[in-house]
Amino acid sequence: MHHKRRGFWLALLLCLPGFSYALPDDRNQPISVSADRASINERTGVTVYTGRVEIQQGSMLIKGARVELHRNDAGVERIISTGSPAEFQQRPQADAPLTRAYGKRMDYRVTQQEVTITESARVDQGQDTFTGERIVYNMDKAIVNAFGSNSEDGERVRMVIQPRTDSN
Repeated sequence: MHHKRRGFWLALLLCLPGFSYALPDDRNQPISVSADRASINERTGVTVYTGRVEIQQGSMLIKGARVELHRNDAGVERIISTGSPAEFQQRPQADAPLTRAYGKRMDYRVTQQEVTITESARVDQGQDTFTGERIVYNMDKAIVNAFGSNSEDGERVRMVIQPRTDSN
């Protein structure tokens, strides 16, 4: 059993090498927000955007029906997006396809460079896809973790890996 799990994680990490890294310039780009409505609480540093929300920073794009943007003295520290589904996309490298993530809730912790996708989580990169109840990935550390549901009949982690074609 442990051997199968180890093989699964090895296959996951080998098949998604570009998934973990974001374009280095993205963090240095301004954050642009569009929404139907915004409610700003200057005391708590939380701004709530509702209605077709889009937040863009470089190649990163977050979409949701409702997005909370948490700020502190250093800047944006956390972005929580909910929707049916909420969406996250980012180009891992200049010559790589966009990585797209979907789920009912996404929690992006900016300083940790970590996105947690929950409730029917799905990640697509190129033609490869994996799904689970919860997917967590850290862009800086190149670590991807996918989790199934704890319930007996709940969602399991699933991967679809397309064969690589030889370009020679």
